[in-house]
Amino acid sequence: MPLPNKNIMGHIVFLDRDGVINIDSPDYIKNEAEFKFIPQSPEAIALLCKNNFQVFVITNQSLIGRKMINLNTLNTIFEKMRAGIKKAGGNIKDIFFCPHIPEDNCSCRKPNPGLILEAKKKYTLNLDQSFMVGDSVKDIECAKNAGCAKALLVKTGNGLKAQQQLFQKGIIPDFIGSNLYETALWIINSVKR
Repeated sequence: MPLPNKNIMGHIVFLDRDGVINIDSPDYIKNEAEFKFIPQSPEAIALLCKNNFQVFVITNQSLIGRKMINLNTLNTIFEKMRAGIKKAGGNIKDIFFCPHIPEDNCSCRKPNPGLILEAKKKYTLNLDQSFMVGDSVKDIECAKNAGCAKALLVKTGNGLKAQQQLFQKGIIPDFIGSNLYETALWIINSVKR
């Protein structure tokens, strides 16, 4: 029997951006032209939306703090992402990002849970029914630190490297998918069970 859902929004999926939705770069994504979707990621988000999931993006964007780009450029990149996802039939409910560099010791930079807790407060989310999908150790640790129900790893981006690092730390993701589309299918099926 499913648990009663106190959250009027239903199930929640938090997604990291770089390496999960779009192709990551060691030099950061600094402009609209450098933002390229990982194959099937817009369709994966559309699939989640069609199955009544609310999708949020939770992303570290330290290139703001590093003065590599400004907020307007970051917003232009976000708009390109939103437009591509909308074209596929999906929707990003909101985007939460940390602009800080690691040395700032902020509470919002993953693996700290600040961004997810900010989303929880803004939308009165029930994290007991939430999923976090990432490609890094920081993403999985952030999910666990925030109290998300499931922490899921994709093998795109830094996922393969992160998988080894997580196992060395004794942290086992709830699911490891080859990409966001496979992971979205797993999320949908896990809720239907």
